Amino acid sequence: MTIGFLGVGVMGESILRGVLAGGTAPEQVQVSDRRQDRAREVAAAHGVVATDVPTVAAAADLVVVAVKPGDVAAALAEAGPTLRAGAVVVSVAAGLTTTTLEGLLPAGTAVVRAMPNTPALVGAGVSALCPGRAVSDEQLASAERLLGAVGAVERVAEHQLDAVTAVSGSGPAYVFLIVEALVEAGVHAGLPRDLSTRLAVGTLAGSAAMLAQTGEHPAVLREQVTSPGGTTAAALHRLEGHGLRAAFLDAVLANRDRARDIAAGRA
Repeated sequence: MTIGFLGVGVMGESILRGVLAGGTAPEQVQVSDRRQDRAREVAAAHGVVATDVPTVAAAADLVVVAVKPGDVAAALAEAGPTLRAGAVVVSVAAGLTTTTLEGLLPAGTAVVRAMPNTPALVGAGVSALCPGRAVSDEQLASAERLLGAVGAVERVAEHQLDAVTAVSGSGPAYVFLIVEALVEAGVHAGLPRDLSTRLAVGTLAGSAAMLAQTGEHPAVLREQVTSPGGTTAAALHRLEGHGLRAAFLDAVLANRDRARDIAAGRA
């Protein structure tokens, strides 16, 4: 299978890395980018071919659309006339529905809408996807294998994808902010910054591993750390007092609503 990339920013290059690590030969991959110097830089780093959008579209069995949402229409207008018959177009652009994407491509084009996240860069991503109207089971499986090269993949209904964007798509930013805040708090409490950073990052990694490996509800694991009247209880009381849960709810709903605005063309 030949794979083409329209856009090789952070997410596009992350998926590219996973595809190559999964055994796809570099000569089977072509990349393009609005910034030609970026396409050449990525191509040189990974041994793939840098070219233009029409050439990518003509050659690829699977076309990954990894440009910003506002640039998708222009990229697909350029790709559509030369798109290879039977090709699958996988879009990772937030907010753009399969119906919108299909309307920008030749009739009957197989479109898969996906939402990966940036831990794909280290092979630990979480992606969700849904098929458009013309996608066969085999084509959907091809898209799953593509994203499976950079982490876990979930099939979801399309109406859930804006919420997926709000939870896992943008979720790494929330986690990084929490770690940043925890590091700063450790410094204020008297720790050297490098030590506070190692402790915070290690705690995050270990806690995530516990969640994944035990299968326990996070509330159960939280309770196991929290002794009545103890230090953890005191800290959690302060966090709840500052509205931590409400803040996350508000943030996730704002994210979801922004994705809906993008879909509706409200810039």
